[in-house]
Amino acid sequence: MVTQADKARQFLSLHRKGEPLLLPNPWDLGSARLLSSLGFQALATTSSGFAASLARYDGSVSREEALVHAAVIVAATELPVSADLENGFADAPADVALTIEAAVGVGLAGASVEDFTGREDDPIYSLPAAVERVAAAADAAHAGEVPFVFTARAENYLHGRRDLADTIARLQAYQEAGADVLYAPGLVDIAEIRQVVREVDRPVNVLALAGAPAVAELAEAGVSRISVGGSFAFAALGALVSAATELREQGTYGYLSASAVGRDAVGRAFG
Repeated sequence: MVTQADKARQFLSLHRKGEPLLLPNPWDLGSARLLSSLGFQALATTSSGFAASLARYDGSVSREEALVHAAVIVAATELPVSADLENGFADAPADVALTIEAAVGVGLAGASVEDFTGREDDPIYSLPAAVERVAAAADAAHAGEVPFVFTARAENYLHGRRDLADTIARLQAYQEAGADVLYAPGLVDIAEIRQVVREVDRPVNVLALAGAPAVAELAEAGVSRISVGGSFAFAALGALVSAATELREQGTYGYLSASAVGRDAVGRAFG
């Protein structure tokens, strides 16, 4: 039987510089089982995709809801699962640590925490406050018998702060505070990504966005992990909108060819 500790060790071992782990983000039990069947080696939750499944915007899910959702994804697969825990659902370092302790308790192999405050007027925690939060989270992640993989996120580029020097300084500080993996979502310029990889000593995750380099180029740059965020969930919802619009406006059934692909995949995954 594969234990939680086994999964956590396996998850960390999959972070190899230049051989990036492709980490898809399911948004419910069915998508988790389906993605598991397609040959991926680990999964991660998506805050935006999960929120959409509840008819909400990103940032509106509570800690309790996120942890119950994470437990559902963990139960859906034998693969290691990491959770998107937004900003830890708290400002205070001690409360962020409690979130990580709860994440370990639901069977996850890892989790990420952002330095986004949730306040658009002051979106990024000051560096001293952010480092305290990362240190508390890392201590909680590493306190028990499970070698929980903690990812620290620097959110500058997602919130209008395209400051590479500050982003690198934050990632370096988060590394020193105990983070196992570093992540600056929003970076798409390959030169900037290469610089980040050069200037830190932990595995680097890149978010697959429009304009981002292809997997092969990110591998050559030394990236260790590539995740998709909510984009798979929104691709599925986009397909639903396209199919519904065709039926309502054209009265035709061209969407059935794509539907057949999905039905066959579900048959193989769930059969």
